[in-house]
Amino acid sequence: MLAIIGGSGLTQLANLEVVRREIVRTPYGDPSGAITHGTIRGEPVVFLARHGYGHTIPPHKVNYRANMWALAQQDVKYIVSVASVGGIRADLKPGTLAVPDQIIDYTYGREFTYFNGTDRSVVHVDFTHPYCEALRQRLALAAEQASEAVLQGGTYAATQGPRLESAAEIDRYERDGAHMVGMTGMPEAALARELGVCYATIAVVVNYAAGRVDSAAGIKMSDINAVSRGALARVHKILDYLVTLDGR
Repeated sequence: MLAIIGGSGLTQLANLEVVRREIVRTPYGDPSGAITHGTIRGEPVVFLARHGYGHTIPPHKVNYRANMWALAQQDVKYIVSVASVGGIRADLKPGTLAVPDQIIDYTYGREFTYFNGTDRSVVHVDFTHPYCEALRQRLALAAEQASEAVLQGGTYAATQGPRLESAAEIDRYERDGAHMVGMTGMPEAALARELGVCYATIAVVVNYAAGRVDSAAGIKMSDINAVSRGALARVHKILDYLVTLDGR
């Protein structure tokens, strides 16, 4: 079964036929909201709004451990994260969809592992390739079937938020090898790996990163919202095809 985590602008799925909502308790506290169970094209799907269904939880306050634990308890095989990002690389212009294959973590102070207590042995998970390649390939196939252009690959810089970055910070991330910047990629990816769940991200480029092109003088939230609406309609279309692929 597929689980979908919705980011900014995606607090619900227009193509999801809702069956029920389930409040899930975890050893790590409450997730961002109830788990929504439903179907897309007749296939079972679960959905969770990362920032809450009223978009009230900022990136640094999301209970990532509870969210990922709650989804893993639904016996899901795949988790697709939908996340808004700023484009650093020139070809990542607003409206672009991308499936990153690497990540750099600049966050701090977040609960980022399940292995920080005395109740279990420490496990050092391999994180060489932070995203599940099998799911990345399935997303590529679904995008092709949906006739939607999706850029494959790229390095996601995960920042603390909730403020946007300075132009100098973006310059630094670019020197580090980052191609896009967002606030929620970590610790989600690492927690999924610790849970043994196949995880990948659809990154929705909603603006040029600070100091780039039309963001040189500043970033306007009104422009971001307009781009997001159009791009998320394309994400819905890709998800429509993703759920029908064999091997769910």
